[in-house]
Formats: sequence, structure tokens, C-alpha cells
Amino acid sequence: MGVGATLEYISDLISSAHKHKKKKQFQTVNLKVRMDCDGCELKVKKTLFSLSGVKNVEINRKQQKVTVTGYVEASKVLKKAKSTGKKAEIWPYVPYNLVAQPYAAQAYDKKAPPGFVRKVENPTGGIVTRYEDPYITMFSDDNPNACSVM
Repeated sequence: MGVGATLEYISDLISSAHKHKKKKQFQTVNLKVRMDCDGCELKVKKTLFSLSGVKNVEINRKQQKVTVTGYVEASKVLKKAKSTGKKAEIWPYVPYNLVAQPYAAQAYDKKAPPGFVRKVENPTGGIVTRYEDPYITMFSDDNPNACSVM
């Protein structure tokens, strides 16, 4: 084997390794992590920052919410958060105005932060339409004389 053939062989090995390597996308992962004090918060933050690909970790202790951004996978971030010994789960809430109305009472969660409700799958399997603000729908652009206030 000549020098040229060796270099070509090594080049092929390197390029094939890059093709098979799964590329992680830059994303934001929200978790609900039970934290009671500054020590808990620091432990969670330090542990999550040690994860490869993490660019930023933000913690809102009042909401028990941890936001991790970077080239990470949600499952690995969750596993790392659980390794601290804290109760952790993927952020289970959605803003109240994004759920189908009327809101299902069985999904009510007293621990949800203000303005949020627990995310539930649509039992009918249909598409959930976005809740529209009633003040916006009071007036019709198509028929301006059809005011629903009167």
C-alpha cells in the first residue's frame, strides 16, 4: 500500500464515521424538578451543566421549572436530572389558553403554575383547536353590524 492509498483509506474511515454519527439538534428541554432550597437548585444546575452539549440552564424554583438549552436529547436531560435524587419529569403543563375549551376538570392540577394547566392527550384523538379570546371574537370583520355585545 502506498502513501496515497493509506491516506485515502483513512479519509474514507473518517468520513464514514461522520455519516453514521447522529447529529443532535439545538433545542430547549423543560423539566419539572422538585427543589426546596438554594442547595437543591445549585446541585441540579451543576449536574445538568455537566451534561455534554448543554449551553444554558435556567431555574425557576417558584414554578419548580428547569429550562435546559443546547445540543441535547430530552431523555438524557431527564435521566441526568433524576440522577440528583430529585423527583423530575418532562414539563407537564401547557398555557391555559392553548387547551381545548371547555377544559377537562379531571386534568385540573392544583400544583400547576398560574396560567398553566396539566397537559392531557385529547381523548377523542381529534385535533385540538387553539382557544380564542372571547373579546376578539365578539366582532365580525365579515359583518361589522353583527355585534354580539348588543
